Amino acid sequence: MTPRILAITALGLGLWGAAALERPLRRVPISLPMVYVALGWILFSLPLGLPVLDPVGNESHTFAAEVLTEFIVIVSLVGAGLAIDRRFSVPAWGQVWPLLAVTMPLSVAAVAVAGWWGLGLAPASAILLGAALSPTDPVLARNVQVGPPGESERDDVRFDLTVEAGANDGLAFPFTYLAIAAAGATGLGPWLAEWAAVDLLWRVAAGVAVGFAVGRVGGWYVFEQSEETGDDTDDDTNEGLVVMGTLLAAYGLAEIVAGYGFLAVFVGAVAARQREADSEYHAASHHFADQVERVVLIAMLLGFGGLLASGVLDALTVPAAALGLAVLLVVRPLAGMAGMFRSALPWAGRGAVAFLGVRGMGTLYYLAYGQTHATFEGADVLWATASFTILASIVLHGMTAQPIMRWLDRHDAKAVPESERSAEVRL
Repeated sequence: MTPRILAITALGLGLWGAAALERPLRRVPISLPMVYVALGWILFSLPLGLPVLDPVGNESHTFAAEVLTEFIVIVSLVGAGLAIDRRFSVPAWGQVWPLLAVTMPLSVAAVAVAGWWGLGLAPASAILLGAALSPTDPVLARNVQVGPPGESERDDVRFDLTVEAGANDGLAFPFTYLAIAAAGATGLGPWLAEWAAVDLLWRVAAGVAVGFAVGRVGGWYVFEQSEETGDDTDDDTNEGLVVMGTLLAAYGLAEIVAGYGFLAVFVGAVAARQREADSEYHAASHHFADQVERVVLIAMLLGFGGLLASGVLDALTVPAAALGLAVLLVVRPLAGMAGMFRSALPWAGRGAVAFLGVRGMGTLYYLAYGQTHATFEGADVLWATASFTILASIVLHGMTAQPIMRWLDRHDAKAVPESERSAEVRL
């Protein structure tokens, strides 16, 4: 049996197992990612001829990691955007902005300083580590995000985490570009102003604008154009193809005009969701995106287990492991509470949002992207630190997320009190 056939067989059995394990795992403090990372580690540790995964020293493996993680983040952002039932307005979404404007920069700065001072990384490498470890992952955080479209129960904790995961993966890019620019610089200079104007301002604005435009056009095509031609959108079987095609186009168009594609995908999904809110089309589209995401996720989790078995943690030091744990237990919770300080959520709900900043596939994407666009000193330490942090997050958040959410449900601490809510919050 060749390694290729073995890998295909393992993926097929893994997909079947994911469906079988979904219900039993709800009753125990073990998550699906924990199971499949462990299976991937076992599979790649056995003498089966599977390749040694080396994103540090093998350029083709680095490129493959970038492409695969890029795709699964895109699909996750589609599902996250389509699931949001709250009509967009600055006041109605006001509790999320501090998570982006305060929590994200504080996290990047804290991790970068710790990487430079504690791990002895070069400034560019430290910034890249900060950018990679700061976003809440839209892929592995799916268990603490809002449910399918049309759920009537209000849950501000899940809403905050969903929007944060959807938007901050795009907003992490300016800091990734800052690291890339710093890697080729000899000191401060005009490049810093160019970074602020282009990578921080233009790319964010372009991503939002393209995503909004494509999402609105996609919504018009689905609902207005189909009505004119006599098609019944609620009975159409092409929901997922149309929506995924539209939002993949949003990603590509945003990148063509030098905008952030991830941000365009999430904004486009939200904009499309705002149209004909009661249509079953949105639920069908979300289900399609969810199924695609789960297929790719199983492959990625097995691959991450293989990455661990291949020795990505060989460069891990005690200070690097301490930094990874500090990201999850100190940096994110404190930065999250700073961002949630003026939130109307009960304090327990704020604490849950601050703590449940899951790290995952997005982190691997930013590392791979940075490595394919510049040379960073201590790349092995970067990958070891990031991989350890993801592994620790999978275990820590996998064991605690559902108990925390159930506790919030029992104590009515997951929603902003009705007296504090902005008007017109649901579609």
